[in-house]
Amino acid sequence: MKIYISNYRNHWISPYTILKKICFWEKDEDRIYNIKDDPNNPYKKWVNFLNPICKVLQNILDFIHPQIRYVKIDRWDTWSMDHTLAHIIYPMLVQLNETKHGSPFVDDEDVPDEIKSTNAEPKENEWDTDSNHFKRWDYVLVEMIWTFEQEIKDDDESQFFDHSEALGLPFEQTLDKVKVDHEGLEAHQKRKANGFRLFGRYYQNLWD
Repeated sequence: MKIYISNYRNHWISPYTILKKICFWEKDEDRIYNIKDDPNNPYKKWVNFLNPICKVLQNILDFIHPQIRYVKIDRWDTWSMDHTLAHIIYPMLVQLNETKHGSPFVDDEDVPDEIKSTNAEPKENEWDTDSNHFKRWDYVLVEMIWTFEQEIKDDDESQFFDHSEALGLPFEQTLDKVKVDHEGLEAHQKRKANGFRLFGRYYQNLWD
């Protein structure tokens, strides 16, 4: 697998921005930006003249300098696709958690009782977010990060198997000697399943 995705391109050019630079003597910027409110505004004809030019320049720049999205999938990448994708998803979730600037709405049914909206402090206004709003998204992100961190390991469930009494014994005699923490293993698997569920449910909220 080879992936290269460049930064977003910003080729937007505004006639107002150009006029602001050219007409450096104009102290009142509202005269440039609010031409619709004044039919006698001297800059109106220049905005109308520059607007199609700006659109053409933007189209040219979009053509010669597009955002690069290169993805090459090798046949072995899908042998264990869930494991392959986990190596990409995990570091992205970690970075999102470190750089996020907001939080989407998270349903109470997806979080522990102590951070549900019903257990939040009273809101001053009905339209305000409750005091647990950001905590719920933090919880969801932490659970997804933990889940994909386990997924990229080759032995995330080995901690629940004790092979100490089976060492040195023939294979056919080891099955009865291996001790399994069934309760811990089940809890581990349930937490991973819930993390994958949360990832699917809030996939479209993975933005910064």
